[in-house]
Amino acid sequence: MKKKFLISVLVLSIMVFVFGFNVAFAKQKVLVFGSSGDAVRLDPGDVTDGESIQRMDNIFEGLVEYKPGTTEIQPCLATSWEISPDGKEIVFHLRKGVKFHDGTDFNADAVVFSLARQYDPNHPFHKYGEWAYWGYMFSDIKEVQKIDDYTVKIVLKKKNASIMTSMAMFTVNIVSPANAKKYGEDAFKHPVGTGPFKFVEWIKDDHITLIANENYWRERPKLDKLIFKVIPDPSARLLALETGQVHGIEYPNPADFERIKKNPDLVLLTQPGMNVGYMAMNTGYGYVDKNKNGRRDADEPWVKTPGYYEPLTKKKVRQAINYAIDKKSIVENIYRGTAIVAKNGMPPFMLGYNEDIKDYPYDPEKARELLKEAGYPDGFEVTLYVMPVSRPYMFDPPKIAEAIQGYLGAVGIKVKLYQIDWGTYLEETEAGKHQMALLGWTGDNGDPDNFMNVLYGPNSASIGSAGNIAFYRDSAVQYLFDKALETYNPSDRAKYYKAAQVIIRDDAPWVYLAH
Repeated sequence: MKKKFLISVLVLSIMVFVFGFNVAFAKQKVLVFGSSGDAVRLDPGDVTDGESIQRMDNIFEGLVEYKPGTTEIQPCLATSWEISPDGKEIVFHLRKGVKFHDGTDFNADAVVFSLARQYDPNHPFHKYGEWAYWGYMFSDIKEVQKIDDYTVKIVLKKKNASIMTSMAMFTVNIVSPANAKKYGEDAFKHPVGTGPFKFVEWIKDDHITLIANENYWRERPKLDKLIFKVIPDPSARLLALETGQVHGIEYPNPADFERIKKNPDLVLLTQPGMNVGYMAMNTGYGYVDKNKNGRRDADEPWVKTPGYYEPLTKKKVRQAINYAIDKKSIVENIYRGTAIVAKNGMPPFMLGYNEDIKDYPYDPEKARELLKEAGYPDGFEVTLYVMPVSRPYMFDPPKIAEAIQGYLGAVGIKVKLYQIDWGTYLEETEAGKHQMALLGWTGDNGDPDNFMNVLYGPNSASIGSAGNIAFYRDSAVQYLFDKALETYNPSDRAKYYKAAQVIIRDDAPWVYLAH
């Protein structure tokens, strides 16, 4: 019997796509995978969205990688490394004989090029990207030096407890310098890496096609061709699977799980998600990161965001909104058993999770009381950005938005729903053009900094490349995050994150929905 497969949550290994092929192939082994949205860019250093990363994980590689199913690192394009006693220098020894898809050599020059373009404002290719993730996760890197053709040294500004696990992330995957020079600002449309698959074509909002890398330094992929087909609607994705148009899909609607399980030709693959889905409220002020160093410097003042909206600058209003939304009902009736209610901004199993935090209960009367105290007894109008794609932390954003619209309407807040294409959605929320927005995060490296600092730190509230799309700017919180990142003892480090969660909970810039 032929089996077809579905993926209901994000699986971190690229081998997830191999699981999904129809075993009855003709001469060529082709997997067509139904995706919820299109990629935004195909440059590993210049993306923040999961759809782009999903494609690029098959094209590019880094110096190290995660062991399958874990956040432990192992060699990839580097065969070994040494860390200096003070933790501020890492020397990588590179794998020899590896070729990029364009036939050029992987070497130290390629490593320096791939990383320096992201942190050096004088690099000729720095102007071609926003390099947001570099600011989120790698701003402690001072310099990348070539020692010889197959040895590089990374020099840090200060100790960083998460740097080695972060080095396995897509952001620091290695691109072909020759290809970048050939295409310039359009290189993201013509990706060239060292990975198991080579890029063939990208028909925007329809599909991306990859073929097997015949000269891959590891074992050749078992698939000959991999096609990512864009099917935004989850019901249409499932129908495409059932009728044989695709061989696997992601993020089926939880309401369809029983239908899937009853079909002997379908197999549902699931695993626990390392994620959080939330609604962010734009608190009104961000900064322009002029030197793109990922930190707010003394000469970078707080300025109003384009989406500045006075009611949301008031803490009592944000607390009222938290009280007004019945998260338990949303999880039970929309997520349908695929999630748990979130009360903090990172998953419960992570280091530093504060179990003692008391979540906002569903209390419409308390919400009305706080709105009155804040000066809005009759409520106000507000616009909510709604994601146009399904993500592992939010399978059905429109339904969740409609539920929030109803709950807030019941306390006098009239919510207008706003939806645009995925690429523009990310651009506008990172630029702070929204008033409120649905979004979320899937962890990259298993480290709490990848949630707390990236999503909630004031340094991440940079207009145009914000990870912190609530533009929350409490300096005490940033101090706690910085201290945590410099601390190697796990129990001491956890204390900083727990203290930060107490402050964030009280300030209420987010409604944490689900994990």
